[in-house]
Amino acid sequence: MSTLHTYNALVAIDGLDVTQDASLAQCTTYRIGGPADLLVVANSYRALASAVRVLGQEGVPWVILGRGSNILASDQGYRGCVIRLGREFSRMMVEGTLVTAGSGVLLTKLVNETLTRELSGLECCAGIPGTVGGALSMDAGSRHEWIGRVVRDVVTFRPGEGMVRYAGSQIEWGYRWSSIPSNEIILEATFELTPSTRDAIALEMNRRLARRRATQPTGKPCCGSVFRNPGDRSVGALLEGCGLKGLRIGGACVSEKHANFVVNEGGATAMDVVQVINQMHDTVRDRYGVELTPEVKFLGF
Repeated sequence: MSTLHTYNALVAIDGLDVTQDASLAQCTTYRIGGPADLLVVANSYRALASAVRVLGQEGVPWVILGRGSNILASDQGYRGCVIRLGREFSRMMVEGTLVTAGSGVLLTKLVNETLTRELSGLECCAGIPGTVGGALSMDAGSRHEWIGRVVRDVVTFRPGEGMVRYAGSQIEWGYRWSSIPSNEIILEATFELTPSTRDAIALEMNRRLARRRATQPTGKPCCGSVFRNPGDRSVGALLEGCGLKGLRIGGACVSEKHANFVVNEGGATAMDVVQVINQMHDTVRDRYGVELTPEVKFLGF
């Protein structure tokens, strides 16, 4: 089916905002990427289910995108439909020590709400960009503390079947991954937190924020960490040991502050970033015999 035919079918669904030829550079923290054929904002569960059904019938590939904080989008864009989760998925509810947040809630908003409510457990997520859905799928946090530790349950949408609920204990949580099926869409999660004091929570959050500001580039477009730490080794130390800080191709540059960050210095293309990433990977492999695994996800390549 044609993109126009699919567009018309999606526009007819109540609760969807549909755009053609939407710039992925505007949808990612890298500020890089060509147009997606279609961009859909689903403002309700019913609208989301209808959109996925139509896209399946039309044979159009689709992908869920939060705030695009760990995405590198192709210069050619994406030949399919990018789905973002809107109003119904941006709600939070607090009952005692339980906080339920939609997958479209900004992680910073969730963290700030727990501070206001004097609930501890999500300090490890302070300063991490993105949405709750993305944080759950990647088990966001640090190497030693992560969001999955305080998850009571997760609700997903399984295309063609409906909603599925997983207890947090049913999900495997690992370093930068979770066992939540990749073909399911995370709708919301409930977190079981611990009462504390505002001062204690703020102190821990500020400590983590200060460390991030001191060790990571801020104020420049990037995707966060490029590679996962290999085992117990620090990928930043490996990259720095290879003298890769400051490596630049086009507008893409390895940060002088942290060698595992590639920043967009202005006008960088996706291919600039890919070439820098490839050179980082190959240099570490040749010097240390370590095969690095990308943490960044590639869209449209």
